[in-house]
Amino acid sequence: MNKKIYILNGPNLNLLGKRQPEIYGADTLADVEALCAREAVTQGLDIVFAQSNHEGEIIDLIHEARDAAQGIVINPAAYTHTSVAILDALNTFDGPVIEVHISQVHKREAFRHHSYVSMRADAVMAGFGVHGYVLAVAHMGKLLG
Repeated sequence: MNKKIYILNGPNLNLLGKRQPEIYGADTLADVEALCAREAVTQGLDIVFAQSNHEGEIIDLIHEARDAAQGIVINPAAYTHTSVAILDALNTFDGPVIEVHISQVHKREAFRHHSYVSMRADAVMAGFGVHGYVLAVAHMGKLLG
C-alpha cells in the first residue's frame, strides 16, 4: 500500500497562470497537480491535492491529514506570513511537513521574509517555480522511505 501525502495550497493559488505570471509563471494549479501526481507515482505515494482561499478550510485539511496521511506538502501562500493558526494545526501533525513557495520570497517584500510555517517545516522549497512542488514530493518520498 502506498503512503499518502496531502499537498495543500493557500489563497489565490487557484489563479496560477493568470495572476502575476511574471512572478508565478504560466502553469496553472491543474498543471501543478499533474506534475505532483507524476512524481508521486515515481515515489510510490498517493496524493490528496487541495486548494482553499479560506484559512479554516486549510486547517480542517491539516486535521484530516493527521489520520489519513504520512506527510504534508504545503504552499500556504499569503498565510505563510500571518497564520499562527496554520502553524498550530501543523504542530499537531506527526509526519514530515515540507513548505513550498513558487517565488524566491527572500528577493521580495520584507514582510514575505518571515514564515510561521517554517517553524514547523522539515524542509522549505522557494524560488524553484512550480518545479519546487516536484522537488518536495520527491523529498517526501525519501523521507517516508
